[in-house]
Amino acid sequence: MNEAKDSMAGSGAPLSESQRRQGMFLVGLAVASVGFALALQIGVNDNFVVEELKVTPMQKGGLEAARESCGIVALGVLAVLAGLGEPLVGAAVLVVFGAGLASYCFVPSYGWLIAMSLVWSQGLHVWMPLPDSMTLSLAEPGRAGFRLGQIRAAGSAGLGAGLAVALLLTLLGVRIRPLFVLAGAVVLVGVAACLRIPRNIKTPGPRLVFRRRYGLYYLLCFLDGLRRQTFLCFAGYLLVREHKASVQTILLLNTIVQGIGYFAAPRVGRLIDRVGERRVLVAYFACVSAVFLGYAFIRQRYVLFALFVADSAFSVLATAIVTFVGRLAPPSEHTPTLSMGVAMNHVAAVAMPLLGGIIWARSGYQWVFLAGVLAAAASAGVALLVPPKRLDSTGSV
Repeated sequence: MNEAKDSMAGSGAPLSESQRRQGMFLVGLAVASVGFALALQIGVNDNFVVEELKVTPMQKGGLEAARESCGIVALGVLAVLAGLGEPLVGAAVLVVFGAGLASYCFVPSYGWLIAMSLVWSQGLHVWMPLPDSMTLSLAEPGRAGFRLGQIRAAGSAGLGAGLAVALLLTLLGVRIRPLFVLAGAVVLVGVAACLRIPRNIKTPGPRLVFRRRYGLYYLLCFLDGLRRQTFLCFAGYLLVREHKASVQTILLLNTIVQGIGYFAAPRVGRLIDRVGERRVLVAYFACVSAVFLGYAFIRQRYVLFALFVADSAFSVLATAIVTFVGRLAPPSEHTPTLSMGVAMNHVAAVAMPLLGGIIWARSGYQWVFLAGVLAAAASAGVALLVPPKRLDSTGSV
């Protein structure tokens, strides 16, 4: 079955062009609001945990492992909520996300930090597969990669705006904690957007999907989780703890990253549509391997700043993992398949922070990033197994 047939089969009725455009705009607005809120959390979190709560490497690993465990729980949550429209589910979980993030303003200790992290992280992880699934259902035939790129660009725009606002506010003397309240408030824009997206953009599908023919997708998600958490958990933490990077420096670096992502994401989407996932993913994981080698052996802080930007910017290439689902699965299975991918990603995301924290404490941070090199190199090898672009919906070449 080709993409056009899948697209029509995934809705209660064929979508008009205006419905597609409006739906895409609203999904993009919701993703941008989440990006804005995440920018404030990502941009100030490492300085927050190091400077205000004195979190050690072992504690940082434990915190991230606990937070990422929500990605596994999200699979069960989405299965329970499968009968509801995705936009309605999205609105509900964004309320949880925003409330948990705003509560960081009042966190007094490491224990409370973990508790509130579990709240906002659970909301975020249930949300994570929904924009991709809705986008795949709304995209015109043959333009899934481009539309996903546009959604990535909307997220980058929101992240960039959030980082710019946070940078300005910190330069004006605003402390870190009030920024979390601002983040929670902006999420309400995403809630409103979700409530206006048509709820019947696809027919009901299975609550859970675990199929042998999707095994390569699951493996890619697992390996990318190892790579992703090596960066998210330890890269910024390294810059703050070992190289004394200020909150303004981290915010500026992340702002540059999102500026690159805003312009690169649609172009990467077109590239995926043109050359297929295999070439893009191999290039992605090869570049990440080189970046992690730099983290392990380079000591000059400005070079490390450049590597931080490069590593983050390369992540837009991971869009190819999502478009692979669009070719493998029919629309009715997009959300449960993407959710299973999120769960696989987060099995790795729970293990890597714990392992990394132990490695850092016992052997030094260099070995954490060398482990990341191994994960990225293994991912590049697995990406070579991705079939060429001409793949039908049953998963066969």
